[in-house]
Amino acid sequence: VQLQASGGGLVEAGGSLRLSCAASGRTFSSAAMGWFRQAPGKEREFVAAISWSGDSTAYADSVKGRFTISRDNAKKTVYLQMNSLRPEDTAVYLCAAAAKFRVVTILYEYDYWGQGTLVTVSS
Repeated sequence: VQLQASGGGLVEAGGSLRLSCAASGRTFSSAAMGWFRQAPGKEREFVAAISWSGDSTAYADSVKGRFTISRDNAKKTVYLQMNSLRPEDTAVYLCAAAAKFRVVTILYEYDYWGQGTLVTVSS
């Protein structure tokens, strides 16, 4: 599976962005997907995840109620809708795929990673 993230940019606090992650490969529809982020000087952290079917999702406490993960298996794309953005959301956002059906929230359980897209939230 190859992953290509897009949709990052510069936005003011309180604004919204929608990230997309396009996948190639036949196994996308049977793979759990996730979004992580990494801010300068910080470790990569979990943001959101979705099961292969889209029926189950999980979120980090810091984004719960503000971010929504979804997927379109026909388009082989996973999305991250980010609302009410805060300066502390500034980071490179990376999508990842795991060869598992269930929701995966642990970084090392992911098998494939995209290159990331930069999100900058100004105060």
